[in-house]
Amino acid sequence: MSKPSTRTIVALLAATLLAVGVAYIAVIVVLARNTDKPQPQITAYAHGKTVSVTPYLYCDVHIEDNKLDLRNCDNSQHIAELTVPAGYPLQLSLPKEIADAPWQMVLVYQLPGGQDAQRLATHRDFPQDARAITVPTPTDPRLQLTGIELQLPIPARDESGQEGYVTSARWAIHTAA
Repeated sequence: MSKPSTRTIVALLAATLLAVGVAYIAVIVVLARNTDKPQPQITAYAHGKTVSVTPYLYCDVHIEDNKLDLRNCDNSQHIAELTVPAGYPLQLSLPKEIADAPWQMVLVYQLPGGQDAQRLATHRDFPQDARAITVPTPTDPRLQLTGIELQLPIPARDESGQEGYVTSARWAIHTAA
């Protein structure tokens, strides 16, 4: 039996290194593909200040056997703080995941007597696929925007057949001084 030549040994070593390199790259690709995507954040701007708004609630949505299943819910209950003086606009920059979805927004205003009033605004109140929106400012300067909650609702039917909405994600901003 003859000894392998130097050329054969170098070729085998190169093939082994190539196989190990390809396997390493494949593992990196699989790990990168399976990492969790970060939760979408809203950027809010008012009166010269900007804040990043992380979700108050964020769930993965799955449908199995025609049943809605919200999984891996992160219920951080984080409420961003951004002072919006009466009469000043609040501007929101929405990431694609929110802008492309049928979102709704609950606006809470404080009336002169101290009571709260709510108004609902939806994606239909703004230009289609708007990524930047200005929250409606009340014409009455005595009304103070005290907070907003942006929601991603999903139509659902409960066990008794009643139709309604389930919220899979919420972002909250407290705007009163």
